Amino acid sequence: MFFLLVLVRAFASDLFYDPFIAYFKNDFLQESIPFFSGRKLLIDMSFRYFLNAVISLAIIYVAFNDYEFLKFSVKFYVIAFVFLAFAFFVILKGELRQGYLFAFYIRRFLIHPIFVLILLPAFYYKKIMSNKLIV
Repeated sequence: MFFLLVLVRAFASDLFYDPFIAYFKNDFLQESIPFFSGRKLLIDMSFRYFLNAVISLAIIYVAFNDYEFLKFSVKFYVIAFVFLAFAFFVILKGELRQGYLFAFYIRRFLIHPIFVLILLPAFYYKKIMSNKLIV
């Protein structure tokens, strides 16, 4: 299943609209913010986040086979998306006046499956700790 995440990443530039890929690859400190379609960016970013989230949720479920972990993860992904997407577009509306790094990292959390790398060890630790209490 991790291979599916790699495929999403490999074909991202072909599948999704994101004018910030070239912006953050080049000399973004000297360039002005690129023109972008807010609606198209939100739709494509949402779709990419959704794809990564569904694959990540499948990984979490297969790894732990625990419905409670899955329920928590779904809530976490939804809340994180709403918060991060709102923050990202507020920063873009302000034309990155707060600095480019904040927008760069928020965008990263939206387009890359970083949350699965946080949730897997957290759930593993919780499972170990709950087993220690029972023994």
